Amino acid sequence: MNQNIPIMVMTPETKCGYCTNSKCCTYITQKIDGPRSHDDFDHLLWQVSHHGVSVYKDSDGWYLLFETRCDHLATGGRCGIYETRPQICRDYSNDYCEFDEPAERHFKLLFNDYESLRQYREQRFRRGTRAAGSRRTKRPRRTRRSP
Repeated sequence: MNQNIPIMVMTPETKCGYCTNSKCCTYITQKIDGPRSHDDFDHLLWQVSHHGVSVYKDSDGWYLLFETRCDHLATGGRCGIYETRPQICRDYSNDYCEFDEPAERHFKLLFNDYESLRQYREQRFRRGTRAAGSRRTKRPRRTRRSP
């Protein structure tokens, strides 16, 4: 018995139908200036202390990552406002997306919590590579005493 089973070809137009977790609709990112001082890190430490907030660095720079599901993501992973969705959603290309490979694979640094970022900050400033804009306490100059 020879049955012809139709083979579905995945294209950018049909790819979203194969995605079971709708990853692209469960987070947003915001590009930020890279931290250069203790104060910059202190601000980031405050941010990653909040639920669902991480910070990462990739080849394009530093980003805040907010893990927050889109309010319009419908059951089955479809967009509930597809016809009136925002332009940023319309411009999003799924030619190569999280369905193909997790974005995290390309992160050079990822900090999901306060402690990991705090340790990185301490390590970064301990190495003696002073970041621009960081605070420095002046030590009194030693003077030579004449005999």
